[in-house]
Amino acid sequence: MNSGPVEPLDQLFAVLADPTRRTLLQQLVHGGPTTATRLAEHYPVSRQAVVKHLQALAEADLVVAERAGREMYYRATPERLADAVVWLLDTSAQWDRRLERLRQRALRH
Repeated sequence: MNSGPVEPLDQLFAVLADPTRRTLLQQLVHGGPTTATRLAEHYPVSRQAVVKHLQALAEADLVVAERAGREMYYRATPERLADAVVWLLDTSAQWDRRLERLRQRALRH
């Protein structure tokens, strides 16, 4: 197993692999900034578990925490998803080219 530095895109996909994190991110994107307490109301897990998921999202630059008085509000920063979109589009284009070459080769034989 590679114990070297984690690439940002690897970290992004690892964080997004968790369905709870994806749902939390989606809630923040569509519902706007809110607290972990309010988010936890929708899950069968503790507020602390939600905070841990939010911290993982923050480490991947998908969420930012902002203090307002005694409350900590979490806000989505989905711009980071652009890196994943670029990678997916590039990978898709590479496969399209490979499949087209294979199709052309098959038509010649």
